[in-house]
Amino acid sequence: MSTASQADPVLVLEGVSASYGPYRALFDVSFSVPAGAVVALVGANGAGKSTVARVASGLVPASAGRVLLRGHDVTRRRAFEIARMGLAHVTEGRSVFGSLTVEENLTLAFRRALGHGGVADALARAYEVFPRLGERRGQLAGTLSGGEQRMLALSRVLVLRQDVLVVDELSLGLAPVVVDEVYEALGTVRSGGTALVLIEQHVNRAFTIADGVVVLHKGRVAYDGDVAGAAARLDELVLGGPPAAAP
Repeated sequence: MSTASQADPVLVLEGVSASYGPYRALFDVSFSVPAGAVVALVGANGAGKSTVARVASGLVPASAGRVLLRGHDVTRRRAFEIARMGLAHVTEGRSVFGSLTVEENLTLAFRRALGHGGVADALARAYEVFPRLGERRGQLAGTLSGGEQRMLALSRVLVLRQDVLVVDELSLGLAPVVVDEVYEALGTVRSGGTALVLIEQHVNRAFTIADGVVVLHKGRVAYDGDVAGAAARLDELVLGGPPAAAP
């Protein structure tokens, strides 16, 4: 993201390629995320957006190129190591333990990250960010609505201080009022200094908080620049954009 901020990058992808068996998903993908910035990662279905997220977080290995987190090469590190170094990844879907209560889901995540002593404060912050979860703290997660389950999945990482938060398909299947709450929470996280990589089908909503945009087309970077430039050429870039990173 060359034009959104002059801050030192907290996350860098350099010439990253990745495959699922014989299927090539990414081709020489390069972009950076400045510290504290929001980068919207957009593109058509199958463009490679989720693969970028998985490579960055260590869930899918890069077949070529490098991933740098705060200047450290994490290309060959495992996902839990990258998470400990400051990158959190909220995958698409709900990703909750349905047989545990809301509070048990949160306690499990916070205890692992913070130890016993940090759980109470983290729970209080989670319920402050999403008051609806506080009202349902004793309810089984599997009985929550889809939007509430998404809130729960997000809250497990939103209250922990991270350098980078990668969020995949944030608003998928959610009612507009729930999306409003989730974006408000992301704004709070951003104000605390966390950089965001926001993968979102509702691009206009993502653009409202983004500092820069990376558009993927068939596994390649078609655009890397500011929001205004992406918005002006979005149909061209998403549906038939050339594999060139110049804005």
